[in-house]
Amino acid sequence: MELTLVGLQGSGKTTLVNVFSNGSFTTDMIPTIGFNMKKVTKGNVTIKLWDIGGQPRFRGMWERYCRGVNAILYVVDAADPEKFEQSKQALHDLINKPPLSKIPLLVVGNKNDLESAATVEEIAQFLDLASINDREVCCYSISAKNSVNIDKTLDWLIKHSSTVKN
Repeated sequence: MELTLVGLQGSGKTTLVNVFSNGSFTTDMIPTIGFNMKKVTKGNVTIKLWDIGGQPRFRGMWERYCRGVNAILYVVDAADPEKFEQSKQALHDLINKPPLSKIPLLVVGNKNDLESAATVEEIAQFLDLASINDREVCCYSISAKNSVNIDKTLDWLIKHSSTVKN
């Protein structure tokens, strides 16, 4: 199974990869420059995770790393409403690329442990997920820090490991 994690800088992508792979949360993460790849085995599924930098200069690479994957995991900082519009634009720019049609999309609103975090319903509304109809779309509220809904996220991704690639 191959996944690509994308999202704006500071949304918690690398933290999420670390929680998936070894269950550990670290507060002193440095921004991903370019990309990282990590293999994670959960049960009988090996997941190859591409963690792509979220800074504007790396967003042009997102499409290349999303082609042919089993699912796209889009990470949003649920506690940073000032970035919701930029996040929505980046998400829709990405998924509207023809080579990425039909690839399942899982949006996670990370940092639900913070008081200011938007709910899963608010995130779905802010990102206009209802307008995406060329693929399966799911949205969860998670906390990589406190491992909230991490199992639920992995279960959804593993369920899609048998999805036919385009």
